[in-house]
Amino acid sequence: SFYEELVSHGVLKALTAPVEGMVLREGSQNYVAPQGISSVVKYYLEQSGAQVCYEQQVTHISLRDGRWEVSRKAGPPELFDVVILTMPVPQILQLQGDIVDIINGSQKQQLESASYSSRYALGLFFEAGAGIAVPWAAQYISDNPCIRFISIDNKKRNIESPEIGPSVVVHTTVTFGSEHLDSDPAEVQQIILSHLQRILPSLPEPSSIKCQRWRYSQVTRAVPNCPGQMILHTQPLLICGGDGFTRSNFDGCIESAMSLAEAVKPHL
Repeated sequence: SFYEELVSHGVLKALTAPVEGMVLREGSQNYVAPQGISSVVKYYLEQSGAQVCYEQQVTHISLRDGRWEVSRKAGPPELFDVVILTMPVPQILQLQGDIVDIINGSQKQQLESASYSSRYALGLFFEAGAGIAVPWAAQYISDNPCIRFISIDNKKRNIESPEIGPSVVVHTTVTFGSEHLDSDPAEVQQIILSHLQRILPSLPEPSSIKCQRWRYSQVTRAVPNCPGQMILHTQPLLICGGDGFTRSNFDGCIESAMSLAEAVKPHL
C-alpha cells in the first residue's frame, strides 16, 4: 500500500532504465524516485503537517520534571513529552546527559553490536547538452578496488531533458570507504576521479563536483532482538528506531516506522 500511494502521487516510478550487474530477486519490484529519494521524506512530512526544524544537532537528552530536555549544539534546550531517535545507532550512543545512565547494560550491549558500512559518494554535474555515451543508466562494478556503482542519474530516473545537464553518481566500495574514512576528502575525490577516468575515459569535463563522506552508509548488522525499535524509557517515552533496527532499504524503514508508531500511539 505504501508503494501504491507513492506511485499514484508520482513520488516513485517503476525502474525501467537498464542497470547492469544488478542482482534481481525473484518476485521483487524495483522503483526509482524521479525527484530524488528526499522527495519520499518530503511527501510524508507534508502529509503529517509537522513543523520541521532542520540542522539542529542534538547533543544532550535529560529528564526535567517528567519531560525530556533536549539540548542542541546551537540554541537553547527545549522540552518534549516524547522523544524518538532515528539517527544511526552509534550516534545514539554518543549522546550525553541522563540518557547515558538511562540506557541499561544489556541495551547498551545490543546497541553497540550494530554495525554499518562506510563509503564515499561522488556527484558530477555537467552542462546541458553534454553527452555521456554508455548503453546503461547505472552499472554495478565488481572488479575495481575503488568504485562499486556508477549511475547516470537523470537517465536512471528517466527524466532526461535537453535543458538540464546530466549528472553522474559514483559510490565507492565498502573496503575503499573504510580504508579512507578519515582521509582528506579532496584527496579521496582525486583517487575516485582517476579510477572513474579509467572506467569511463570518454566522460566529458564536469562543471561541478561534490564529494560526500558517508560514514553510516548501510546497516551490515542490525541491533539484535529488537525488531523495528527499542524503548529506552517508558514515562516519559524515549524510543529509538530506524534502519539500524531492521535493514537498509525502503521496506526496512517502513517496518521500523510502523513498529515505532504502534509503540508511540499509547503515549499520545
